[in-house]
Amino acid sequence: MNPVFEVHKTIRTILLKVLDNHSLEQLNKIPDGFSNNLIWNIGHCISSQQVLVYKLSELPIMVSEEFIAKYKKGTKPEGDVSQAEVDEIRTLLLKTLDQTELDYNNGVFKEYNVYTTSMGFTLHNADDALSFNNYHEGIHTGIVMSIRKFV
Repeated sequence: MNPVFEVHKTIRTILLKVLDNHSLEQLNKIPDGFSNNLIWNIGHCISSQQVLVYKLSELPIMVSEEFIAKYKKGTKPEGDVSQAEVDEIRTLLLKTLDQTELDYNNGVFKEYNVYTTSMGFTLHNADDALSFNNYHEGIHTGIVMSIRKFV
């Protein structure tokens, strides 16, 4: 297996465990000193992966534009999410991971719009995007680990 996908799978497994081990109230709580919550960080990982890997490759995304808008960089929770939304995020954590690996192995990623992230990394192709995505999801997994101590 490609190490990039092994890392991605590990990150997503950790995020799934957070979903499974926290109540809806805990997932929605924004602790003092934080600007978002557990569920926003997890949704943000999915949203960002879809933009970085698919949109910039000019391929269809697997989530709605509303989902992207709700969890994109610069947003914050505007209310509690429902259990149905948590269930959707749980499904998307696995679905987007599996489909991305399948698409990668099938050579779907051909075009890419070069993009420089806010951290200064320039992504030239889907391989760069996949590597950066793991770094990005790792950062948000760390934030999730911090938040869960306070909920």
